[in-house]
Amino acid sequence: MGKRVLITGAAGFLGSHLCDRFIKEGCEVFGMDNLLTGSLSNIEHLFPVKEFTFYNHDVSKFVHVPGDLDYILHFASPASPIDYLQMPIQTLKVGSLGTHNLLGLALAKKARILVASTSEVYGDPQVHPQTEDYWGHVNPIGPRGVYDEAKRFQEAITMAYHNYHGLETRIVRIFNTYGPRMRLDDGRALPAFLSQAIRGEDLTVFGDGSQTRSFCYVDDLVEGIYRLLLSDCHMPVNVGNPDEITIKEFAEEVIELIGSSSKVIYHPLPEDDPKRRRPDISKAKEVLGWEPRVSRSEGLKTTCEYFKKELA
Repeated sequence: MGKRVLITGAAGFLGSHLCDRFIKEGCEVFGMDNLLTGSLSNIEHLFPVKEFTFYNHDVSKFVHVPGDLDYILHFASPASPIDYLQMPIQTLKVGSLGTHNLLGLALAKKARILVASTSEVYGDPQVHPQTEDYWGHVNPIGPRGVYDEAKRFQEAITMAYHNYHGLETRIVRIFNTYGPRMRLDDGRALPAFLSQAIRGEDLTVFGDGSQTRSFCYVDDLVEGIYRLLLSDCHMPVNVGNPDEITIKEFAEEVIELIGSSSKVIYHPLPEDDPKRRRPDISKAKEVLGWEPRVSRSEGLKTTCEYFKKELA
């Protein structure tokens, strides 16, 4: 019999792809989501699969799953600025109370738990590229603080459970990821640019567009997460694509890909928006034997086809 796996945030972009992967690996998967930002359309193809069970539940409240569990993957959280700025309290609660509940469940079930952290723990970084031993440059009371500090607390309590209880824990620091099932309205540059270009609208760049991001295709990210879960590494590991590009260049790249007549227009840069973002993935290469395989041009084509279907 395969492993029994609980995946929180299962109806979200990343959670749904993880459900697919663990089903493919022969696991019995329990997906949990309160559908605050997730969508059942991301997992409805799994409802006929006997190895898949869905729980509509908020992990900030007590979490119970009957029977044994081998692994827990905690991916429940609003993840885009548009979401966590509208839902600051829920974002803080899922990072703190939700993580505490799931660590307690892992302890009770003797399960290994992997928590999804993020490059946002580095804030607006003063070290570039970002390595796992960099402590970050974060404004705890700024508008982004609700997400940044939720993730930093999440890492701290996970390490506390590892050190105090001997719990088997894994921490992945996820950098910008994209692919099919992204929400078209999640407010981040990539879905915004694709949606605007497909509609023939002008692309909105915040600031002067000199800020950088590094985009990782979802299949690569899922592979990195899977390898980290099965590894012996309990310290945080960056998983992302180090291919860095300015937002202005990226907007122009999307316009060319779509063949759109859109232009780039500029709006003021939001407070505390990171100026540079690029993962140092030396640790992932060394510990996991992992690095991204899908080029941005290849991944964007697939993502663009998904967005065209959704917008149609």
